[in-house]
Amino acid sequence: MNSLDLPKAPHETRVVVAMSGGVDSSVVAGLLKRQGYDVVGITLQLYDHGAATHRKGACCAGQDIHDARRVAEALDIPHYVLDYEDRFRESVIDRFAESYLAGETPIPCVECNRSIKFRDLLRTARDLEADCLATGHYVASRPEAAGGRGLYRALDPARDQSYFLYATTAEQLDFLRFPLGELPKDETRRLARELGLAVAEKADSQDICFVPQGRYADVIARLRPDAARAGDIVDLGGQVLGRHEGIIHYTVGQRRGLRLAVGEPLYVIRLEPDTARVVVGPRTALATSRIRLGDMNWLGGPGEAAARPVAVRVRSTRDPRPALLFRDPQGDGAEIELATPEDGVSPGQACVIYADDGPRARVLGGGTIRRVDALARGAAQAA
Repeated sequence: MNSLDLPKAPHETRVVVAMSGGVDSSVVAGLLKRQGYDVVGITLQLYDHGAATHRKGACCAGQDIHDARRVAEALDIPHYVLDYEDRFRESVIDRFAESYLAGETPIPCVECNRSIKFRDLLRTARDLEADCLATGHYVASRPEAAGGRGLYRALDPARDQSYFLYATTAEQLDFLRFPLGELPKDETRRLARELGLAVAEKADSQDICFVPQGRYADVIARLRPDAARAGDIVDLGGQVLGRHEGIIHYTVGQRRGLRLAVGEPLYVIRLEPDTARVVVGPRTALATSRIRLGDMNWLGGPGEAAARPVAVRVRSTRDPRPALLFRDPQGDGAEIELATPEDGVSPGQACVIYADDGPRARVLGGGTIRRVDALARGAAQAA
């Protein structure tokens, strides 16, 4: 086996590298080239090729495409740019808008990986007769004794991206490789300098590529200009406290921007798109103890209907925390009972399930949060 767990010599192994133009994927291409693999770079043009050229924090846009091309030239590897803008708009941007208008908090990066990078790009890699597709994600995959590959948290906990990759299927995982899963980020930077890559000091992307500066409402207003509907801001008992110009301006857990003079801090507890109501309450009402999931993807086996100890992650910025998993034997769903209540859990977000809360835990799967049940709702309403 070579370093990619394939039964070939490196020079006989063709690897397609998804090159975003950033330092991580560039280092992957450089390392594999140095190890003697037959490397082919592919960059996806996903969004706003012209307007995003000089905007920091974007990915898969004009400047990044230019940077990827420069790296490929320096490494002397073939490089192709594929126009996936239409696919990206239909599979990611439009779905994001629909979910947001439904009062949810979608995670478009999960959908991008699921529908674009690990479906369409993987198919293209196979068309190029590649043996595998490598990316610059910080996540680890390893062969399992029972066959197939398992997905695990990365060595660098601050960079771990397993939350965004839970929707990868077992079939896709067999074809994917993540060379940075066992490296800390500072080592990746060092390697970039050692390889002489022009992007060695390039800043990491921060924004969702089609959401400049994190202004979700601006994007939704542009995509669905007639969708915003004014409505009431109400407390947990239904009493009207004020008015708003559209639920697209609010997310669960939000405190700022409510413009309510009630003498106590209030937070957005839930959004009701059918009635255009924004429901607010004290922070205690944000505590969630039970989560209903749908659209499940299993990588480590869903287990039985009985309670199974696991760890779950309801935000990419939070560590996995102990919970109980209840599989739905009648359908494609599951329920999660949190050992410790979490604040700000919202429908539309991803809930990723791990075998345990250890730093290198295996990803068992995950799903989309469909419903949350607050802790002590009666007490919150009384407050």
